[in-house]
Formats: sequence, structure tokens, C-alpha cells
Amino acid sequence: MAAPDEKALRAEMCLWARSMFERGLTPGSSGNLSARLADGYLVTPTGSCLGFLEPERLSKLDMDGRHVGGDAPTKEVPLHLAFYKARPEAGGVVHLHSTYATALSCLADIDPANALIPITPYAIMQVGAVPVLPYAPPGSADLAAPVAEAAKGAAAVLLANHGPVVSAKTFRGAVMAAEELEETAKLILLTRDMKVRQLSPAAVAELQKRFK
Repeated sequence: MAAPDEKALRAEMCLWARSMFERGLTPGSSGNLSARLADGYLVTPTGSCLGFLEPERLSKLDMDGRHVGGDAPTKEVPLHLAFYKARPEAGGVVHLHSTYATALSCLADIDPANALIPITPYAIMQVGAVPVLPYAPPGSADLAAPVAEAAKGAAAVLLANHGPVVSAKTFRGAVMAAEELEETAKLILLTRDMKVRQLSPAAVAELQKRFK
């Protein structure tokens, strides 16, 4: 896959960031985004609101994660770099504090190997299994190692009591997958006390085979 044009990618990141903010997917100055370039990464600046990003002020990092341009980057840079190093095919990473996925990350009785029970095909197709990682303070260097390990086998994780981190082959794909994760978390919580018909293991396996 050809490396994306940096100017176009800056504009795309700001466009999708504003859309997610306006739809309440990440309030205030929460959440951060990144995208891979041929010569490094673009990352949202520290303390920024996703609804009001400016393309030219996005942080630029070199291939080693050093800040080389734009505003100072989010403190969650180690989280993003851990995904890129574990998943060479990843072109974008989205970390939100979206309501339902974050609520799911706070539950004590969800499966740490996969927070998403198979109730619709869409999260299986776009996201896959979503392990839950132990709590660590936002921006902590302690997050990098468990994220890197989990990302070897998962395109997305839930940080306990914090929120989702989602990767995909493109930045837009990461946005779409993060939104699908949020909608699936919403369905899980809305039906939590109901008798839910889950997809069969055979149906899940077929989806995983077709959309791997």
C-alpha cells in the first residue's frame, strides 16, 4: 500500500476528529489520534480538543517517535507507537473515551481475553477480539509493554477504566472500527440483563475466515 500524502492525511485527521467530537464520541480534550507516514507519524497535540484541530499544528514524529514538527504531542504517544511496532500493517490508531466502550472497560466481570460477546457480525468483521488490559494511569510508560504484547494478536484493546484503543490498516479504517466497537459496547450494555441470542461459534469462525 502506498504511503498517504501528508497534507491530505492532515486534513482527513482533522475532518474525522471533528466528526467524532460533534457526535459525542470523545468529549472535552479527551482522546487522541495518530496516523503512519512514510517518514514517521502524525499525532494529535497534547491537551487538544478533537473538535478544533488545525492540520498544520498536528504533531509530527520521526520513525523513532521523536517530536520533529508541529505542537507538542499527546502524552499517549507510547500507546500509539506500541501498536505500530506490534502491527507493521497498521496505518492509523484511534484512542477515544467514548461512553459505552469506556463503561464496558469499567466492568469487573467482563472476559479479559475479549470484552465483546458475539451478538452481531459487525464488530467481528471490523474489530475482532478486544482484550482488556489492566489499569495504568493515562500516559504511563507502564501501558506500552502490555499494549505491545496484546497488539500482536489484536487490532484493538480496552484499557481498564479508561477506554478503547483501535488500529487498522488506514486511519479512516481505524475510525470506522472504533465507531463499530462503540456501537457494539452499547448493544452489550443495553442487553446486559436480557436473555441474548449470541452468534454460534461456527458463525463467528466463518466471519473470522471471510474478513481476516
